[in-house]
Amino acid sequence: MLETEAIHAMREAAAAFERPVILFPGGKDSTCLLRLAEKAFRPSGLPMPLLHIDTGRQSFEAYKSRDERVKEAGAKLIVRTVEDAVKKGIAFPTLGENNWHMLQVPTLLAAVEEFRFDCLIGGARQSAEKARAKERFFSLRDSYGYWHPKHQRAEIWNLYNTRVNHGDSMRVFPLSNWTEMDVLEYIHREKLRGYSNN
Repeated sequence: MLETEAIHAMREAAAAFERPVILFPGGKDSTCLLRLAEKAFRPSGLPMPLLHIDTGRQSFEAYKSRDERVKEAGAKLIVRTVEDAVKKGIAFPTLGENNWHMLQVPTLLAAVEEFRFDCLIGGARQSAEKARAKERFFSLRDSYGYWHPKHQRAEIWNLYNTRVNHGDSMRVFPLSNWTEMDVLEYIHREKLRGYSNN
């Protein structure tokens, strides 16, 4: 049921948007997402690229596993680094702080603008944190990348409103109803290997 629901959301995103992308940091959730995408679009290849916003804080083994998995899936991988975003003046680190994860947001928004992505498919789950509990499968973002809980659209009987205004984009979360245990069981069932724990 969860797999079918997730595959349906991915197919809807691919059908409704011109330039969708799958966010792929290489963690357990995005590893599941990539397997679901493979199943959703077989026997053809993935109709969208993968995007990794890289903090530069992963191990060599994590990058190697990411690249092997992308090659195995026959996918196109786009990488944008926080370090490059800082050098280009896109992201601004706060003095005295070393939180490169916060700098992923402006790096991501710059990549969205660069490639004109209109739909970002991510591995966020409602059970992961309280802020996610109000998210829907299809979650509208304004031109600044902000999410407004009051602007959430109803999703009745798995019917999704995919319309966006100029400058807005959509986030799609096929794993919305999954728990961490569901993800781990899926990884075991599908014999997925090599994901990073970041």
